[in-house]
Amino acid sequence: MSLATRRARIPRLSRFGWLMGLYAENHVRFSRLFPSTALAVGTYRSSVGDGLDLQLDVIERHPYTTELRLTYAMRDPVTGEQDPSAYLRLYHDARQLEVTNCYVGRRWQDVIGMYPPAAEVLDHRTRMNTFLGKWLEYLAERGHGVATLRPVDAGTTAGDFDEKNLAANA
Repeated sequence: MSLATRRARIPRLSRFGWLMGLYAENHVRFSRLFPSTALAVGTYRSSVGDGLDLQLDVIERHPYTTELRLTYAMRDPVTGEQDPSAYLRLYHDARQLEVTNCYVGRRWQDVIGMYPPAAEVLDHRTRMNTFLGKWLEYLAERGHGVATLRPVDAGTTAGDFDEKNLAANA
């Protein structure tokens, strides 16, 4: 049996399969930091004393998904947008976390254009979700998580933020 024959037997992961793997890894990383089942719609802040407070917005909850935004409380001096900022869709049943839009100095339209080919969209989604994975790892290393997360939105009451549930999910 030749080496070429052995290589042919190893299954290859498609680019789409790789992206789905990133979604699953990011779900695990995010769930370890912030168990979303305990978070009501509202704004939360995590502070670890390093001057870079993390803001987590729970935008909308649906039966099978939750829409989120993760950002620092910093503004891009040119656009006024919070930078970096990632809009996330958490799929509860599939255990996937997808970056739907990411702002790191530029909008996706500025990066890949208004009508990019499908392969370019897939590459861009892979880059955004790789960025999220690295960011979540960094946040965990800095100490962000359930213990540092506090509600800050005036619409969020203490009863909406179930600290017992958060501690149980940690």
